[in-house]
Amino acid sequence: MAPLVRRTWAPRGRAPELVQSGGHREKVSVAAALWLSPRRDRLGLYSKALVNGYFDNWHMASFLEAMIHDLDGRFVVVWDGGPMHKGDPIRDLMGHFADRLDLERLPPYAPMLNPVEPLWSWLKWGRLNNLGPEDAHELDVRAIAELTKVSSDQAFLRNLFHASDLPLPRALLS
Repeated sequence: MAPLVRRTWAPRGRAPELVQSGGHREKVSVAAALWLSPRRDRLGLYSKALVNGYFDNWHMASFLEAMIHDLDGRFVVVWDGGPMHKGDPIRDLMGHFADRLDLERLPPYAPMLNPVEPLWSWLKWGRLNNLGPEDAHELDVRAIAELTKVSSDQAFLRNLFHASDLPLPRALLS
């Protein structure tokens, strides 16, 4: 909950005060997926947040299931081999949605291939810096608002692909 302090445009000698609460551990965990339309002509961003929780394999299965219900078509999910992406809840989801869902793993230790990784840097260092929220709910509202703003911004989402080493689908190059 402590703000990530960056430079400000304050007059010299009058640094702004960032008020923060302390003495307790609150947090917001966010999961996001960059999706490509079935016609491969449009990108989108799907995200969910948990206040004072973390995305384990049960929450990731729930995230994927919500995405499957909210979006049309077949899904190929490309993700890392983290523990939240393995286990019985994920296997059960695969069995239930086998006709619409395929899971592919990125190579180990290859965050540079994940186009969602630059999103976290942008959010933390660019949009939420110098923010001292009063509680986790305020941080949650702000993080979701920032992600919602860019969820259909085609130029921004293409740049996430460009910032990663994962090749951009040819249909999006034009």
